[in-house]
Amino acid sequence: MLVIRAIREGDLDDLFDLATQVGPGMTTLKPDRKSLGRRLEIACASFAETIAPAQRDYMFVMEDVERNKLVGVSAIKSAVGLDEPFYNYRLGTLVHSSNELNVFSRMQTLYLSNDLTGCAELCSLFLHPDYRSGTNGKLLSKCRFLFIAQFPHLFTEKLIAEMRGFQRSDGTSPFWDSLGQHFFKMDFNRADDLTSLGQKSFIAELMPRHPLYVAYLPREAQEVIGCVHVATAPARHLLEQEGMHYEGYVDIFDAGPVLQARVIELRAVRESELATVDSAAVKMEAEAVTKTRTKPKEDVPMIVATTSMQHFRVISTDGRPSARRIVLADEQKRLLEVTDGEAVRTMALNPRKISHA
Repeated sequence: MLVIRAIREGDLDDLFDLATQVGPGMTTLKPDRKSLGRRLEIACASFAETIAPAQRDYMFVMEDVERNKLVGVSAIKSAVGLDEPFYNYRLGTLVHSSNELNVFSRMQTLYLSNDLTGCAELCSLFLHPDYRSGTNGKLLSKCRFLFIAQFPHLFTEKLIAEMRGFQRSDGTSPFWDSLGQHFFKMDFNRADDLTSLGQKSFIAELMPRHPLYVAYLPREAQEVIGCVHVATAPARHLLEQEGMHYEGYVDIFDAGPVLQARVIELRAVRESELATVDSAAVKMEAEAVTKTRTKPKEDVPMIVATTSMQHFRVISTDGRPSARRIVLADEQKRLLEVTDGEAVRTMALNPRKISHA
């Protein structure tokens, strides 16, 4: 049985084990025990609400309760760029024209930007390869949206997610090789490691401040701007299902897309509902169906989350709220640590399909 819960102080060893399997390109989950320990401390303080909302870093872990093992992690940072610079490239356009020569051209450019400073960020999504089946990945990613829906007052207007950019099969980045390497004089992994440790001053010191013409880059580098790593494509699709989209911001190292959305437009904020755990709900619905001779509603895959911040827990189940009541099996209630009469937040795991007929 799998449950997602708020991270705890004793999770450092398992968290480090997960980080060793991530590979290059994810700066927020590097296998450095000291930085992970510091991040875990901040996460625990975040759930305990002992630090300011803007400083919080909510980390969620997926636990295989039968094996007592952490198999996945995901997180939400309340705000980026407040303590250290947060850089992106913004794709723009410069127009060149000459009436005398009758020439008009649009040139795509890259601007070094701090535009997304202060936004909340989805980050650190990683699922152990042995558990990448069924709906596990969806649950690990989408649990964060239920947390935001339960506590929207803690987050800024805009939410972003940096996606890992395209890499060759050998782990190298065409974009970095064609651009960043010329300014930083180091390989991709070294620059990636420095930023993960908070050492970002070299970006401002070494990167040019003037616009960079995309056309000057080799074709291979141009083609990967805004593209994700092959292993990240499913994660991007899941985020787009929840209301996030690409608006022309990319990572300065590998040109991976930055997805963004207004918090109030997220599917979880619009569609999730509070429901009361009620073991009698099925019986009541069955009686109503019998009386009205209507067809009972079909069960759908759902996400169910508790409403407590410090003890936030999430599971997936097949079911449906009935008059804002939901039935959970005893094992599910045990995983969530809830009893009949308590409130939970529920949402369909998958978005409703829109008919175009």
